[in-house]
Amino acid sequence: MREKLTKSDVKKIQEEIDHRKLVVRKQAIEEVKETRAHGDLSENFEYHAAKQFKNKNESRIRYLEKMLKTAVIVSDESEDGVAGINNRITVYFPEDDEEETYKLVTSIRGNSLNGYISTESPLGKAIFGHRSGDTVEVKVSDKVSYKVEIRKVENTTDDEEDRIRGY
Repeated sequence: MREKLTKSDVKKIQEEIDHRKLVVRKQAIEEVKETRAHGDLSENFEYHAAKQFKNKNESRIRYLEKMLKTAVIVSDESEDGVAGINNRITVYFPEDDEEETYKLVTSIRGNSLNGYISTESPLGKAIFGHRSGDTVEVKVSDKVSYKVEIRKVENTTDDEEDRIRGY
């Protein structure tokens, strides 16, 4: 798996693991016990839903713990004017004559619909480490690419709105 995570990502993942173990797990076990008491298990939808919820929670805990074990810790610090993790980047697309702003994040927090692009995405890879004013080529595949101009790089910090991705 070898996810690239910042110290903040690790903290958020550990907080989710702790919450799932200490709060969600207890609720899930109670729901299973309560619904089991309702009678015939073969026709008890609530029991099956409770078991599924419990299993999904345990699966998420295992997934996050494995991610932490295999993670590579990366820095979220960068020079002024250089596109790095947690920076807000304004990009100009000459083909469309449009300008868009994204926050560059690790893959565990990527959410392009909300303006968070991963350093593992084609656009994220292309702009990462480049300066304001640079024009870079974004390779989507061996046959498809396009150019973008980095117009502005703002240093920001990790904030509470940056959530790790669920599944």
